[in-house]
This record gives sequence, structure tokens and C-alpha cells, in this order.
Amino acid sequence: MPTSVDIEDLGTTKSEKLLAFVMLVFLLIGGIWSYQEIDDRVRASIELGQATPPEQAALNQSVEAQRRLLEADSRGARARRDVEFRREEFRAALDAGRPSVALERQYRAAQQELVRAQEDQRAARAAFDAARPAAESVQRRVSARIEERRDRQELVTFLLRLAFVFVSLVLGYVSLARLRGRGSRYVLLAGAIVVFATLMAFALAADYLTDYFNPLDAGLLLLSLVGVLATLAAFWALQRYLARRLPHRRVRKGECPFCAYPVRGNERCEGCGREVVAACARCERPRRVGTNHCAHCGAR
Repeated sequence: MPTSVDIEDLGTTKSEKLLAFVMLVFLLIGGIWSYQEIDDRVRASIELGQATPPEQAALNQSVEAQRRLLEADSRGARARRDVEFRREEFRAALDAGRPSVALERQYRAAQQELVRAQEDQRAARAAFDAARPAAESVQRRVSARIEERRDRQELVTFLLRLAFVFVSLVLGYVSLARLRGRGSRYVLLAGAIVVFATLMAFALAADYLTDYFNPLDAGLLLLSLVGVLATLAAFWALQRYLARRLPHRRVRKGECPFCAYPVRGNERCEGCGREVVAACARCERPRRVGTNHCAHCGAR
């Protein structure tokens, strides 16, 4: 029987509402922990990966060649400074008219040391240049592999979080529908689950708004569509439930089952003009429209 919906007559107490709110708070605590735990578990299960032994050997060779080049450059700089010092010292002695065989010998030795240092520099530079291409190639492969693993971590984390929120939404709406159908006073707790799942959905959407991965963006759109469809389905089910229950509640309160206007013992409603008393389908005696059973023969 189609009817307009007034206010849902559940008669909940403040204590029940308070307990439902407390349950919502504890659900959020557990939900936030689970939300973060999913990321931690995924990162622990999907490692970013390291270089293989041959790749690590190429990297070590490049590092060692770079170390030797730095040592050779340092040695060459010291040898160059020593040559300049010995030359100035030897020149000063010549200018003073006091030539020294020892100073000349030290100057010649410094020149030879500079030559050896420059040869070492050239050899170290050649070794480094030879090892660098292989090391750079390894670094590119390792970086690409790490980035791929990181993308996989992000995707798996998002999908698990999406599944967590989706299951929470389904559980909340199913519980709400069943408890409403039974007329249970635990319906407020089911409502707390729905609110929790909705807040977690908002948190998931806000968390990934700044990400640039297409699968995640599509996942957010999917989550939005699922949430909208689930809410519409729950609202439709609620209207069907109210359409079945409201007429009986209004009749018990002495109201018109169609518009809730007070009946006052009349056969027609003074609010909408429709019949509120009709013949019973079995005994054909007068029967209030909207009652579960006939008052005379007990027929439904």
C-alpha cells in the first residue's frame, strides 16, 4: 500500500544513542589501526628488492674505482704543491747566490713524484671511466625495479583498503536492513557500523586524492559509485519497510493509515477522504483498513 512517510517511530532512548556513539568511537579506533596496519603488512610482504650479486659486484667495482680516483687526485694535488714549494725554495737559494745540492735533489725528487702521481691519476680515471657505464646501467635497473615494487605496494595497499571499506559498508547496510525488518532495538548499532564505514570511505578518498596512479583514481570512482548505489538501495528498502509498517502503527494510534489524520470513529478520513472502514474479505463485516486481523472472524 503506497503511503507518505512521516517520522520513523522507533522510540530510542538517550542511553541507547550514547552507547551507539561509544561503539562508533571504538569502531573508528579499530578501523584506523586496521587502515594503517594494512600498509605496514603490505610493505613487509612486498620488499623493494636489492641488487643481485653480479649487479652488486659492478656497483662495488665502480665505488672502488671512484675511491682510487679520489686518492690519486689527492696525491696529485699534494705532489703539485710539493713541487711548487721545492721550486721556490731552490730558486730562492739560487737568487741568494747560495746554490744547494740538497735543495736541487729534493726539487728533482718532487718532480718525479708528481709524474708518478699524474700517471696514477690517469690510470685511476681510465678505470673509473671503464666501470662507470656498467654501474650506471645497474643503478637504472635497480631503481626501475624498486619503483615497480613500490607501485605494487601502493596498488595492493589501496585494493586491500578498498576491500576493507567495501566489506564494512556491506556489513553495515545488511545489518541495518535485517534489524529493521525484525524491528530490533539493536538497529542503532547497525547504524553505527554504517556511519563508521562511511567515515572510513571518506578517509580513503581523502588519503588518495593527491595520488596520480590511474588504478587508484578508478578505484576511488568505483568506491563512490558503490557507496551511492548502496545508499540508494538501503533508502529504497527503508521506504518499502515503512510502507508496510506505518499503516499498522497509525491504526494502533487511531489515525488514518494513509495520511495519519485522527479518525474519530468515522468511516472516512477527514484529512484525505479515503475509506478507513471497509468490509472484511471473509465475513464482510466492518473492518478497519490497515489492521492485521479482522476483529470478527480473525482473518488476515
